Amino acid sequence: MSTSFDASSSAVASRPPGRGQLLQVLGMWFGIAAAIGNTIAAGIVRTPGDIARLLPNPWLFLLVWILGGLYALLGASSLAELGAAIPRSGGQYNFSRRALGEYGGFVVGWSDWLSTCGTNAAVAIVIGEYSLAFVPGLQAGSRHLLVKAIAVSILLFFAVLQWRGVKWGSGVQLATAALKTGAFVILVAACFVLGGHLREAAAAAAVPPPPLPAGWLLVIGFMLALQNVIYTVDGWDGIIYFSEEIKRPGRDVPRAIFGSVFSIMGIYLLLNAAVLYVLPMSEISGNDFALGAAANRVLGHYGDPIIRIIMIVSLLSCINACQMFSTRTLYAMSCDRLFFRQAARVNKGGTPVVALFLSTLVGITFILGSFERVIAMLSIFFVANYTLSYTSLFVLRKREPDMPRPYRAWGYPWSTAIALAASATFLVAAFGAEWQNNLPRINDLRSWWVSLSTNNSLLTVLLLALSYPLFRILKWASRDLT
Repeated sequence: MSTSFDASSSAVASRPPGRGQLLQVLGMWFGIAAAIGNTIAAGIVRTPGDIARLLPNPWLFLLVWILGGLYALLGASSLAELGAAIPRSGGQYNFSRRALGEYGGFVVGWSDWLSTCGTNAAVAIVIGEYSLAFVPGLQAGSRHLLVKAIAVSILLFFAVLQWRGVKWGSGVQLATAALKTGAFVILVAACFVLGGHLREAAAAAAVPPPPLPAGWLLVIGFMLALQNVIYTVDGWDGIIYFSEEIKRPGRDVPRAIFGSVFSIMGIYLLLNAAVLYVLPMSEISGNDFALGAAANRVLGHYGDPIIRIIMIVSLLSCINACQMFSTRTLYAMSCDRLFFRQAARVNKGGTPVVALFLSTLVGITFILGSFERVIAMLSIFFVANYTLSYTSLFVLRKREPDMPRPYRAWGYPWSTAIALAASATFLVAAFGAEWQNNLPRINDLRSWWVSLSTNNSLLTVLLLALSYPLFRILKWASRDLT
C-alpha cells in the first residue's frame, strides 16, 4: 500500500484522538435508499413538462431519459471504483483530495457542503408550500412566515433525530425511501390500469402539440432536455458519502451505486411513461406539475392531495439524506485539517455532532435569507465536481497503479473518458448559456455592470478565486487546534 494512501485515505489516522468514530453499521440497501431519497424529489414534478416543451414528441421524450440513464451508468462505473478503493465518508471530496491535492479537495468539499445545505433549505421550503396547500384562505404574509417556520422546524427535527445516532438516520431513510417507492409504483399502476380510456377522450379534445423543431434548433433542444434529465437524476452516488460506515465497502459500494442507478432510472422511466399514457403531449408540454395533472386525470379530485402527500414524503426523505451528506463532507474535511478540528467530533451514536450542528445552522440561514442566487452559482459546481472525480480516476490509475481496487471500472479508459467529456461539455454549455443570456453591453456602463453582476458563471469563477484565501485561512486556523 502506498504512502499517499496511508496519509490521505485513512480517516482513522487523521481523526483527532478521543473524539469517537463513525460506526461501520450500514449496508447496501441503506446506500440505495440514500440515493433514492436524495434524487427522487421535486425534480420529477417539473422536469417532464420542461422536456416535453423542448421535445414535443413521445419517442424523443422517452429517449432523452434513457440517454440520461446511460450517462449515469457510465459515471457509476468510475465512482464505484473510487468509492471502493477509498472507503472514506465524505463524498467526492475524498477523491479529489487524494488525486489533486488539498486545495482541489477543498474546492470540491466546500462547494459540495454549501450546495447540499442550500438544497436542504430549498427542499424544506417546498415542503412548507406543499403542506399549506391543505390550509386554504391564508393571507400572503402569514403564508410566507408559516412556510419558513415549517421549513426551519423540519431541519431541526432531522437534526435532533440524527443526533441520536446513525442508526436512527438510516432507519428513517430506509422507511421513507420504501414508502415513496411504493407510492410511485402504485401511482404508475393506477395510470396504466385506469388511464387508457381517459387518455383517448383527452386526446380527442386536446389541441395538437407544438411542432417538433428542426435542424440546429432540434439539436439545441435535445441538449437542453438532456441537461434537465442529468440534473434530475443526479444523486445516484449517495453511498459514497458513507463509505467509511459501510460494513463491506469493497463489495457493497459498487453494488449500491449500480443498484441506485437502475432503481432511479426505472422509477423515472415508469413515471414518465405513465404520464405519457394518461396525458396527451400538448398537456404535458410546459406543465410544471405534469405528475399531478396525470394523478388528477386518473384519481379525480383526490389526485392533487394524494400526489402532494407523496411528494412531501419524498422530500422528507431527501432532507434526511442531504442532512447526512453535508455532515459527512464537513466531518471528512475536518479530519484532514481543512476545517476546524472540532467538527470531527463524533458522539457515541456515530454522528459527527459539530458538523451536524453547523450544517443545520447554514441550512436555517439559507431558509431565513435569500439563497436562490447562491444555489444557482453553486449548482455549477455539481457538474464540475463530477468532472474532477473522473479526472481523479485517470490520475490515480497512473500515479498509484498498485492501489488496492476491490472493483475496477468496466470499459476503462473509454467509459470514464466519455463520462468526463460529457461532464465537461455540460459545464462549458452552462457557462456559454450564462454569457449568452447576460452578455454585457459595452456602450452602457450601468447595463454592463448589471449584466456582469447577474452572470452566475462569472460569480462562480470569482467564488472559486476567493476559495483559495479561505482555504489558506482555514488550514492555518485548524493546524493545531483540538
